[in-house]
Amino acid sequence: MQLKAPDRAAAGHRLRPPQPAGRHPASTALWHSRKVQGLGYAAPTALFVAVFFLLPLLLVGEMSLNDWPLLAGDQGGNAPENYTDVTDSTLFWPAVRFTLLYTVIVTVVLLALALLLALLVQEDRPGAGFFRTVYFLPGALGLASASLLFWGLYSPTTGPLSRVPERLGLADDPVSFLGTPTSALLSTVFLVVWKFAGFYMLILLVGLQRIPHEVYEAARMDGASRGQIFRSITLPLLRPSLALSLLLCVTGSLLAFDQFFILTKGGPDNSTVTIVQLIYREAFQRLNLGTSAALSIIVLAALLLLNALQFRGLRRADET
Repeated sequence: MQLKAPDRAAAGHRLRPPQPAGRHPASTALWHSRKVQGLGYAAPTALFVAVFFLLPLLLVGEMSLNDWPLLAGDQGGNAPENYTDVTDSTLFWPAVRFTLLYTVIVTVVLLALALLLALLVQEDRPGAGFFRTVYFLPGALGLASASLLFWGLYSPTTGPLSRVPERLGLADDPVSFLGTPTSALLSTVFLVVWKFAGFYMLILLVGLQRIPHEVYEAARMDGASRGQIFRSITLPLLRPSLALSLLLCVTGSLLAFDQFFILTKGGPDNSTVTIVQLIYREAFQRLNLGTSAALSIIVLAALLLLNALQFRGLRRADET
């Protein structure tokens, strides 16, 4: 019987020494093409950030170190005079205290109300979709438009709300909702809560709907009350949504401008001047872009520090 000669190609393949590990040429080309595609997708966003954030930030930093009148341009360096002028201003520390007070009140009231609304419309019961839409509708209105609307409602001469206490016999004259520092603050807080409660409700509602129903059912079978379920299950599992809402609410409140600029103009007696209003006054009323830019850098640094502390606290809470 004749033996079949071995296949030379197969033998050569078996005797060929192992090739060094490396990337296949085809996979290398594919990797490079995907890298170029990724850079192409990211390029418009990177260009947008560079043009509308990084370049203005660099310009603001340069302004803060120079004598820069609004109508005369750069007059040369004067660092750190702009920063000392800002902190020596008679309105700086009152504006800081008022902004912090406003932030605390708005954050507590707004998030508490938003959580309550989210819990009310959490279940898919009849009418839940209607109420979700109703609660969210004010958020579709611009803040400037909402401020103008409430300015008309609060007006002591033409506003309908100012005459309600008089018609009820609670006051002899129309009430000036913006006439005193306390009433101006509370009236503005009411506007902000009315506008943004539905927005934060939506964020918290998404977080609530991500909690598995089996967890609630197991807790009820173990005899847990509603309060115990809320404290031990709902709040811990809702922490990411609460953290996002807290971050957005605090940042937005610290940068408050439109509502106070339209409703109170910083009055009465400069009692409702926020830190961003002070930036506006320095730039467009005192015509000093240098001190306005210095104040902007101070606010940016404070926001970065506050956000870093918030993220650090949330990370520690997640680890525990």
